[in-house]
Amino acid sequence: MDEIIEAWNFEEADAVFGEIVEKYGQDMLQLTFSYVNNKALAEDLTQDIFVKCYKSLHTYKRNSSLKTWLWRIAINHCKDYLKSWYNKNVVEMQNEGSLTSNGEMVEDVIIQREEEERLVSFVMKLPVKYREVIYLYYFEELTIKEISLIIHVNENTIKTRMKKAKALLKKEWRD
Repeated sequence: MDEIIEAWNFEEADAVFGEIVEKYGQDMLQLTFSYVNNKALAEDLTQDIFVKCYKSLHTYKRNSSLKTWLWRIAINHCKDYLKSWYNKNVVEMQNEGSLTSNGEMVEDVIIQREEEERLVSFVMKLPVKYREVIYLYYFEELTIKEISLIIHVNENTIKTRMKKAKALLKKEWRD
């Protein structure tokens, strides 16, 4: 992907950026959702993030991978949103989806989904500093070092946050 960025010019900007969105769009949406826990809002924020990335792609210095650069922008944007007046003062209604399955073992699928939803619910209740390390490590499968680079926190701090987050999740699961 970095070679695409090297070929970046204004005549090909849309095509190049289209490839970036195609490659990282779903992952970016999932990352954003992990912060806001609202699908529609995550879609809006993801779009905002890609607009921000498009406007600042010329500033990408290749000190890290493109994905790391994009994630850093996304995480900062999500944190800014969570601190914003709008987030703290405007309540949006969430549309709950219905549970369906095509599998033969419907009960097993439903039980599995309920457990997964319960775990996701617990993760989403964690403070952001714990939630982000859990998400990046387990869902994005990033290393401790990569997480450290993305969120600008010492590797030992990441490990401590992971341990604390796991303890909180374990406690919540038992209760």
